[in-house]
Amino acid sequence: MAKLAIRVNGKRHVVEAARDTPLLYVLRNELDLRGPRFGCGLSQCGACTVQADGKAIRSCVTPVGGVAGKRITTLEGLGTSKKPGPVQQAFIDHQAAQCGYCTNGMIVAADAFLEKHPHPTEDEIKKAMNPWLCRCGTHFRIVRAIQAAAKAKA
Repeated sequence: MAKLAIRVNGKRHVVEAARDTPLLYVLRNELDLRGPRFGCGLSQCGACTVQADGKAIRSCVTPVGGVAGKRITTLEGLGTSKKPGPVQQAFIDHQAAQCGYCTNGMIVAADAFLEKHPHPTEDEIKKAMNPWLCRCGTHFRIVRAIQAAAKAKA
């Protein structure tokens, strides 16, 4: 076990964990954040997605030691229930969640995508979101929500 300093949602935290501990476990178990979720544990579903320096990553396979010095942003860092961020609000407005399990990761990924592509086409959104799995089938609503968020952020 090592004491590691990580910056999550703008705050510095010192956690005690082995350097190879998945970031997801530290976020959930040490920092009590519930935005990133455990889905598959294999970097396939995307439920655990967070941002590292603005890039969407899968926290279930990212060692906590590998993110030292990077800015980690979780769903909680994008907004609150009282003041949702633009992507969060668009997902709410467009009812882009059914069961909601994958939604947190999709919102974090969509936010990172929109930072680099502020005026995406529908095809660009579909391609960017392809690696995130939604078994409920709300894909059309997700695309509409991301289009709306792009307009709101512009």
